[in-house]
Amino acid sequence: MFKYVMILGFSFQIILNMSRPSISLYASSLGATPLTIGILTSCYAILPLFLAIRAGKIADAIGNRLPVLLGMSTLGMGMLLPWLFPELWSLFASQLLAGFGSVFVAVSLQNVLGNHAPDEKRDAYYSQFSTVNSLAAVAGPALAGYFLQHTTYTVVFATATIVAASTFLFSLKLPGASGREPAATIKLSESLGLLQSKLLRKALIGNALALYSRDIFTAYFPLYAVDHGISNSAIGWILSIQGIAMVAVRFFLPRLIHVYNHQVVLIGSIIAAGIAFLGVGFSQHYLWLGFWSIIMGFGLGCGQPISMTVAYNSSPRSRTGEVLGLRLAANRLSQLAAPLFFGFVGASLGLLSVFYVSGIFLLGGSWLIREDKEQVDEPTASSG
Repeated sequence: MFKYVMILGFSFQIILNMSRPSISLYASSLGATPLTIGILTSCYAILPLFLAIRAGKIADAIGNRLPVLLGMSTLGMGMLLPWLFPELWSLFASQLLAGFGSVFVAVSLQNVLGNHAPDEKRDAYYSQFSTVNSLAAVAGPALAGYFLQHTTYTVVFATATIVAASTFLFSLKLPGASGREPAATIKLSESLGLLQSKLLRKALIGNALALYSRDIFTAYFPLYAVDHGISNSAIGWILSIQGIAMVAVRFFLPRLIHVYNHQVVLIGSIIAAGIAFLGVGFSQHYLWLGFWSIIMGFGLGCGQPISMTVAYNSSPRSRTGEVLGLRLAANRLSQLAAPLFFGFVGASLGLLSVFYVSGIFLLGGSWLIREDKEQVDEPTASSG
């Protein structure tokens, strides 16, 4: 089971990491403004924001196989449209479909992993899953950069469509009905009541801040780099080395959690992202831009697996998918609001201001999850 989740997770992330960096450049080539690109980027998060908790409940009720099949099929349709119709409207439709499909895939794969992981190995399983996703974050932008340098935008989406179609047989290997007693019908207010857990709440805020920063970087960095004469292939590699940094830091993550705790590492990840954004704003040479991309990768590599583990461990046994859906909803809220906000910032103050404002915003946001003196962090299993 573990290997099928890894294959599906890698394929899923390859699709996203090939297509999403290409979207902003594709849209720009079709005449889109920074504000339009901000709206386009936020389209990915609109449907998941409202569906994430429901998707988790569905996974709890009927198992994870059908949601993954639905999600991958919809994601494939989202990649097919820009391949067949190279127009701006197809990019908006693509992002809406990709967002709808991704919510089912992401929640269900994390739920499968959590359900089948022994308690003492859950940190290790989620860390390995995040590492596989990070490897896709290395390969995806590099492939997209190569295709954009030597072929056309439509080739990127054609390749992503083929990858989505190839996941069908692997999705069938996932478990159907969970075999657990389903939870009673739960209102939205009860789902949001799970946020009474201070540790869960801070983990969700921290992960949402770190994740949105990567979306903003992925959307606006290619435009910034092109303005400074950097080639598409170099842009792809700069984004890819961010994925390499995300993989590398996972080897040190168990030790970091052991020496410090979940909150300290999450705060560090947000501060790293904020410093990286400010650094990009002061840099033009591709080596410096690559350096700041690595710093951001270190931060993202710490934050995502921690939040998955905390979210799963903080949930009632019959509501694990629901809690993971709540985590995804928090992520998508940040991914919806941030591109709209920074689209206005970029349109009003210029592209460079996106990096300065985002850096300051992240550094200030780290205060929201500062550690309370009276709070003791939950113990976590080492993955080493």
